[in-house]
Amino acid sequence: MTTKPSGWRKSSYSGNQTNCVEVGRLGDTTAVRDTKNRDAGWISATPAQWADFLAALKDGRYDG
Repeated sequence: MTTKPSGWRKSSYSGNQTNCVEVGRLGDTTAVRDTKNRDAGWISATPAQWADFLAALKDGRYDG
């Protein structure tokens, strides 16, 4: 039996858009999936990895 993430949600900033990602919980990790292809699977990150990723986004490290 495969455990699946639960509690999927997307940012309130996304509104009704489908071009975004959703986050969910998978045990002690955060799961992330593409809203356009929910059946494609997900990636997961530990709390420390997720916090580092969010900090990088806020710092603009991924801005093009």
